[in-house]
Amino acid sequence: MYNVQQINVRDGSFDDLGGLDPTLSWSASSSSGDVDLEYGVEASARPTADIASLPRKIWGTAKTTVGDWGVTARADLDAQDLSSADIEVDANNADADLSVHLEANAGDSFSVNKIEATKGIDSDDSRITVTPRYDLNTEEADVVVAYASGDTDIEVTASRDAQSIKISQQIDDENRVSPTLASSGDISVEWERKLGDDSSLTTTLTPND
Repeated sequence: MYNVQQINVRDGSFDDLGGLDPTLSWSASSSSGDVDLEYGVEASARPTADIASLPRKIWGTAKTTVGDWGVTARADLDAQDLSSADIEVDANNADADLSVHLEANAGDSFSVNKIEATKGIDSDDSRITVTPRYDLNTEEADVVVAYASGDTDIEVTASRDAQSIKISQQIDDENRVSPTLASSGDISVEWERKLGDDSSLTTTLTPND
C-alpha cells in the first residue's frame, strides 16, 4: 500500500479584497490489492469561527479491473449535506471497443439518472462510433452516430422528437468548418481557427438568430 498527499491553495475570482475566497484542496491516493484509490476534500480557507462551514466537497474514486473491463467509480458529496452522493461509473473494454457510462445518486436509496454506451468500429482508415443514451429522469432517449475519415467528421444525433447532423471538414492545417442542420430547420456554421501554442478561436454563425 502507498499513500500520497498533496495540498493546493487557489484564490477564487473576486472584484475586491472583500470578495477574496481562497480554496484549500487536499488529496491523497493509495492502493490495496487490485484497487487504486484517490480521495480528497475541498474547503474554504477564509478565516471564520464556524469551522464546520469550511468543507465544501468530499470526493473519492476507485479503479480496478474486472475480467476484460477497466472500471472506475467516483463519488462526490456536498460537505454541508452528506445525505446523498453523486455517483459516476465508467467501464471500458478495450478489446471489444466498448464503454459504458452511468450517472446515479446514492442516499436513502440508489437511483440511476443517466446511462449511455459507446461501441466503436474501425474499418480501414475510418472509424464509426454508436452511442445510445437514456435519461431515466426525463425518460428521453437518443442515439449519436459518429463517422470519422481523414479530414471529415460526421455526427448524427437522433431522438424521437429531434434530429441533427453536423459535418466537420478540416480545410487546412489551421481551419476547420462545421455546419450543423437540425430537423427544426435551425442551421449553424462553426469555424475554428488554430492560433498556435495549443490555442484556437471558434466562431459560430446562426443565420436564423
